[in-house]
Amino acid sequence: MPLILQRVALARTGANDKVICRMASGWAVMGDVQFLPGYCLLLPDPVVASLNDLDAEARATYLLDMARIGDAVLKATGAVRINYEILGNTEPELHCHIFPRYASEPEHNRQMPVWFYDWKTAIAYSEQAHGALRSAIAELLAASGADAPCLQ
Repeated sequence: MPLILQRVALARTGANDKVICRMASGWAVMGDVQFLPGYCLLLPDPVVASLNDLDAEARATYLLDMARIGDAVLKATGAVRINYEILGNTEPELHCHIFPRYASEPEHNRQMPVWFYDWKTAIAYSEQAHGALRSAIAELLAASGADAPCLQ
């Protein structure tokens, strides 16, 4: 089963320990690694191949949810900015990477794409180390507006 489909299936059953919350367009989840604390993804539910496969309303909802996660991560982490990436070259199902970027990053990384970090030696997500940040992001998403609340 493709990775994004697998992660969404786990989220639906409550078995994905990285879930932040259910959103209108899918699932906000913490990244498997946390070399940039607060790295998250938005996984669509239902899973589709690309943003272009969504109708106009679903596309707008997905992009709004993506920005809402970015707003929450920005507040929870104190990052200087958020980078958003929708690629699909390795995992061909729609998913968006949401990366906080920090002034404290090493100079050689700060202005480069995050893909230049060493992902193999990055700190893995753990509830013990990152659970408080996951909870803070979930609380900020839940409080971000009654018109589109984060469904926990």
